[in-house]
This record gives sequence, C-alpha cells and structure tokens, in this order.
Amino acid sequence: MLEKINHIAIAVPDMEQAKQEWGQKLGVNMSDPLPQPEHGVTVIFIELGGTKIELLEPLGDASPISRFLEQNPDGGMHHICFEVDDILKARDHLLANGARVLGDGTPKIGAHGKPVLFIHPKDVTGTLIELEQV
Repeated sequence: MLEKINHIAIAVPDMEQAKQEWGQKLGVNMSDPLPQPEHGVTVIFIELGGTKIELLEPLGDASPISRFLEQNPDGGMHHICFEVDDILKARDHLLANGARVLGDGTPKIGAHGKPVLFIHPKDVTGTLIELEQV
C-alpha cells in the first residue's frame, strides 16, 4: 500500500528562525513560504534527493499545528507523509483494519495539489501519518 516517503513534516513556532536554521546552519535550499489557509498552515519545502522536509508554521490561532506547538514549544517532527497509488483504496484498507482516518474520511487537496488523508497517531505507534495520492 505504501510506496515511498514523500516528506517528513516539522512544526516550527517561527518560520523566519527555521529558515535561518535550515538555510544557514544546514545549507539547504528552500521553497518560498506557501500559505495553505484550508489546512491552517504556512509551509516551506526543502528538497533532499528523492524526498522532502516540510516546515509547518501555524496560520491563525485555529491551526491544528498550534496545539502541537503548545505541547512542543520549540517545534518538532509532526508527521510522515507516504505516497499511495489510490488514496480511496488505501483509506478503505485502513478502515477495514481498524485504523481511524481523521476528519470525515474524504481526501482533501494538500500542499502539492494532490489528495491527502491523515491516520490517527494512536493507530500507528504514536505517529501521525499522512497519505498522499501520486
């Protein structure tokens, strides 16, 4: 079902500071900030070979990242995104095997313009998993 890692998402409390840390200290190239109001975040992507790092900053107080940052004020790994060929087939497989899909189970369009779903972290060893259809 899972094809490969698409990205690893890191929640950050301050995107400007994160840009300096990743750009200057680690010397990586980053995309421009991309506001995603439908997801309540602003994202920056860092391309590393065949995968990406996604920096997430809250966009407004209702952002789902805000609660994470309350518990982790310095930021930290938020989720891992895996690619799947058919997101509806993947969703149905997960539901049939007792996993909980967050939201109403309908895929949303993610930052890459492709359908995405999230699996409840309590169903996968405490890790929030995003699935993205490729």
